[in-house]
Amino acid sequence: MSFSQNPSGQFSYGEQLMPQAEMLEEKKKKRIITVGIPKEPDKYENRIVLSPQAVKQLCEEGHHIVMESGAGMRSRWQDSDYTKAGAIIKDRKMVFASEIILKVSPIEQDEIKLLKGSQFLISALHFNTQTAQKINALKAKKMTCVALELIKNKDGFHPYVQSMSEISGILAINTASEYLSNPITGKGILLGGITGIPAAKVLIFGAGTAGEYAARSATALGAQVKVFDNSLSRLQNLKSKLGIHLFTSVFHSEIIMKALKTADVLIGAREDVKDIDDFIITKKMVAGMKKGSVIIDLNIDSASCIETSKVTHLGNPAFETHGIIHYCVPNIASKAARTASVALSNTTFPLLQKISREKTGPNIIKNIPDFRYGAYLYEGILTNERLGRKFNMDYKDIDLLSAIF
Repeated sequence: MSFSQNPSGQFSYGEQLMPQAEMLEEKKKKRIITVGIPKEPDKYENRIVLSPQAVKQLCEEGHHIVMESGAGMRSRWQDSDYTKAGAIIKDRKMVFASEIILKVSPIEQDEIKLLKGSQFLISALHFNTQTAQKINALKAKKMTCVALELIKNKDGFHPYVQSMSEISGILAINTASEYLSNPITGKGILLGGITGIPAAKVLIFGAGTAGEYAARSATALGAQVKVFDNSLSRLQNLKSKLGIHLFTSVFHSEIIMKALKTADVLIGAREDVKDIDDFIITKKMVAGMKKGSVIIDLNIDSASCIETSKVTHLGNPAFETHGIIHYCVPNIASKAARTASVALSNTTFPLLQKISREKTGPNIIKNIPDFRYGAYLYEGILTNERLGRKFNMDYKDIDLLSAIF
C-alpha cells in the first residue's frame, strides 16, 4: 500500500507542521480507508455526517470519500462542494459497497440489502425504532455496527450525544414557543411575556445537557423555569453553570402534579434513560394540564418519561391528546440541519482518523474505546445487552469478543 500527496501536490496543513522524516513516518502508520456516504432515504432527515471541510482534510490524507448525489443538499451543500473537496460522486450501490458506511439516521431494510457484507457501519441507532428484522439482517451480513449515540471515550464523554443535546435543547424551546404562540392550536401567548404580563411557565425534566440548554434558552427569553431531575448533583451543577436563581426539585409526584397544573410547556430531557419507557408523567397528569399547553419529548427515541408520547416525524411532528400539543420528533436537531451537520462532522472526523491508524476491523474495536463502547454488532454478533433483551436474542460481551479476535 502506497501513500501519496494530495492531488494538488501539497501536504495538508497538519503535515506541513511536521519535520519531513516525522511526516513520512506518520503516513506509514496510516492506511487508506474508503468511506461511503449515502443520501438519507428519510425525507425528514436533513443532516449529513461530514462537511466539505472534513472531506477535504480526509482526501488530503489520501482517503477515498464516495458519496451519493444530493447527500448534502438538505444541509445546503451541493455536490460540487464535495467534489471540489475531493469526494467522488457514485450511484447508491457503489456507495454501499464501501469499507465504511457513514449515515445519520438508522439504516433501513432496503439499504441493508445493498451492503456487500463484513463492513463497518456508523449511524444512529434510535433504540425505540429498531426491529428484530433489521438486526437479524445486519447479523446475516456479518456487519460491525456502531451507534452514534453510544459512542463515548474512556472518560465517559459522549461527543455525539453532547452536541446533538445542545442543539435539541435550544430547538425544544424555539419549537415550544412557536406552538405556544399559535392562536388556533396553542394559547396565543409569548414564552417570555412582556411588561405587565407574566411569562410562560416551563418545566424541564432532566438536568443533563439537553435540559441545560433548554433552561438557558427559556430563561434568556424570560420564561419562568423549573427543572426536575433524580440527581441532586446534576441539579446543583446546572444551577452553578447557569449562575442564576432557579427552581429545582427531585422527582416528587406531589410537587410534579402541582407544577403541571399551571405549566405552559413541558420538556422531557432525561439523560438516565431506562431499557423501557419510564413514565414519570402519566396520562392522568397530562390530562390535568391547561389546554393548549405544549409537550416536547426529547427522549422519544430512547425511553420516554411521558406516557402520552408517541414517535412522530418532521413532516407531521405534532398531535394533540387531552387538549395538550405533543411534539415527539426523534431527530429534532435536523431542524437546524447545517449547524447539526457541522457538529456531527466535528465528532466523526477525528474518529475516522483513528480508524485509519488501525490495520484490521478487530483492531478498530479493540484499540479504540469510542467504537468499542458504541458497537452493538461485531462481525455479525450482537453485543448490545439492551437490544438482546428487547428482541430476546443472544448477545456477547464486546470486551471478551475483541480479546478473542
